[in-house]
Amino acid sequence: MRTLCATTLISEFFVIGFAGLVAMKGDLSQGVVWSTCGIAMLLSLLLCGMLSRPGALQIGWVLQIGLIAMGFVVPVMFVLGAVFAGLWWASIHYGRKIDEAKARWAAMVAAQEPDAA
Repeated sequence: MRTLCATTLISEFFVIGFAGLVAMKGDLSQGVVWSTCGIAMLLSLLLCGMLSRPGALQIGWVLQIGLIAMGFVVPVMFVLGAVFAGLWWASIHYGRKIDEAKARWAAMVAAQEPDAA
């Protein structure tokens, strides 16, 4: 699960950066765009390193809500935030299924190995 979640967060990092570049062509000042996008980019990177800690998935959900809310500053983030919230859900949901399948596979292999006593 951590691999899928980290992949989503790294993808968010780049997409937020590109959204910031696009938003600079609008009416917003560079300071507003890069303070908003920069904080979100930094949080996505920091969260990658925190995925093994308790509460990291909940912080990830807060980041996803924050990305959607960034749409009030950078309008394209309404859409991108919703897309990444869906990807975050899929990373958690399918990541857990993959982890369970790996555990079942490891147990099956361990049960088939003869004891080396």
